[in-house]
Amino acid sequence: METFEIKEDFLLDGKPVKLISGAIHYFRMTPAQWEDSLYNLKALGANTVETYIPWNIHEPIEGQFDFEGLKDIVAFVKSAQKMELMVILRPSVYICAEWEFGGLPAWLLKESGMRLRSTDPRFMQRVRQYFQVLLSKLVPLQITHGGPVIMMQIENEYGSYGMEKEYLRQTKQLMEELGIDVPLFTSDGAWDEVLDAGTLIEEDVFVTGNFGSHSKENAEILSNFMKRHEKKWPIMCMEYWDGWFNRWGEPIIKREAEDLASEVRDMLEVGSLNLYMFHGGTNFGFYNGCSARGTTDLPQVTSYDYDALLTEWGEPTEKYYAVQKAIKEVCPDVWQAEPRKKQVIELGRYPVTASVSLFQTKDKLVEGIHSAYPLTMEQAGTGYGYMLYSVKLKNYQHENKLKIVEAGDRIQIYVDGRHEATQYQETNGEELLIKGNTDQEAIALDLLTENIGRVNYGFKLNGPTQSKGIRGGIMQDIHFHQGYVQYPLTLGKEQLAAIDFQAGQNSEQPSFYQVTFDLEQVGDTFIDCSDYGKGVVCVNGFNLGRYWNLGPNCSLYCPKELLNQGNNEIIIFETEGIEIQNLQFSEKPIFSK
Repeated sequence: METFEIKEDFLLDGKPVKLISGAIHYFRMTPAQWEDSLYNLKALGANTVETYIPWNIHEPIEGQFDFEGLKDIVAFVKSAQKMELMVILRPSVYICAEWEFGGLPAWLLKESGMRLRSTDPRFMQRVRQYFQVLLSKLVPLQITHGGPVIMMQIENEYGSYGMEKEYLRQTKQLMEELGIDVPLFTSDGAWDEVLDAGTLIEEDVFVTGNFGSHSKENAEILSNFMKRHEKKWPIMCMEYWDGWFNRWGEPIIKREAEDLASEVRDMLEVGSLNLYMFHGGTNFGFYNGCSARGTTDLPQVTSYDYDALLTEWGEPTEKYYAVQKAIKEVCPDVWQAEPRKKQVIELGRYPVTASVSLFQTKDKLVEGIHSAYPLTMEQAGTGYGYMLYSVKLKNYQHENKLKIVEAGDRIQIYVDGRHEATQYQETNGEELLIKGNTDQEAIALDLLTENIGRVNYGFKLNGPTQSKGIRGGIMQDIHFHQGYVQYPLTLGKEQLAAIDFQAGQNSEQPSFYQVTFDLEQVGDTFIDCSDYGKGVVCVNGFNLGRYWNLGPNCSLYCPKELLNQGNNEIIIFETEGIEIQNLQFSEKPIFSK
């Protein structure tokens, strides 16, 4: 059985080893992609793979756990072991990672006033319940038990959020109590304030840094911090940022291959590194994160390509070869090989076979939840996707003031089926004047609210805007209205199967479009969304993620494992009143001009 220790060097079976690692998120790709990705990491010259573990995918509903399919962390770690890679796991309850709510589950928001990432007993009780299930799966994978896992993370960039050492201490003790006996670490930015706040160096928890440039300067900051605490540990950058994430409506961020290779060379000369990301993958479903800039929330795109060494679909890039060369220059004894390539194909064009307005089929999709005052998305559902609020207002036969109080994130307002306005978190509360049909006693008000992604980093993490849907209420004239029906729209397999495509079409309203077709062959491909407005695409019941004509991405990556030889069904949920007539596949990603 191998051993791993952290002394003045990383020691594998007592011999010094430099960790050359890359981040691959098992949950951002289909399991069939894992092997090629892991092989290409090893062929780069790496000896280690790192991954986060997001709490919210493994416990999507409190007390209900899921480790199947692309959520099978045990299978992923065993795949890495077969590839003779060591594994670094980051099971911290918060991961950031441009992932919805930084990995925290939305159901935590049901309990008012709970302080996240703190010793609040209510929070730590939930952490314990989760860790009892998760860590029981991870314990046998540790190197101390014959597995490949050499280190685990206690918390992630905690110094960029809080400074409660007792919270870190309780998390450490909980992990150790539940059987974690490999070295533990924290990772923070490379400056004194966050290192002071976010580490447990005084309790011998290994300290790592996160950065993507100025390698030697940042390494020296880490070294000096350790020296002040009388530690002589090796230097490691736990997230060596080789690219960056992207947001809707902003240009794609790129980094030159030679610039990265030069910095990687410098980093390997002074320590170890984990390339973040090696293979980025995809924010499937409703799991994209959101940035916060002042009072504005900036949701991130479905693609997590990250301008990484492998593309979103797993193809080696110019960066791959440049970094591979840099690794060989500093570490001439590493094993390297040609990476595996990825073929992407165009699978044709298919007409829409049926469509239906959401308003016509809503009662078939999900049983409406009645309440006097509006329920948030967390109270009435899972907290992800969409919530439709249906309300009957008295028709006073003249213009009436309407105001939606405290809501997030994006609300489309329909009066008697007509689109009146779209408001965002920053504009919610602005007063509207509405008028119903003169021949009706009531006004049918439908509000389609979308959670476009919870903030995953920074001061808003504990903020009130993390709760989605309508938090305050709807005001008609100057009073709060009573009487709501809520329809939580998670667009899971059961809801998709319940759509009644015969209930009535109206392309000016949010609508479902069905495309059925046969394929003689399957392959990795892209779905061209450049003629669509905003919505999601579900392939044979699997939610690929969001599209939006804001760009920069105007297509969705579709792995071949989601398609069938023979019959296929794709359902597009389009919210912008754009009539969809065709589904077009593409052999390459499409971007806005």
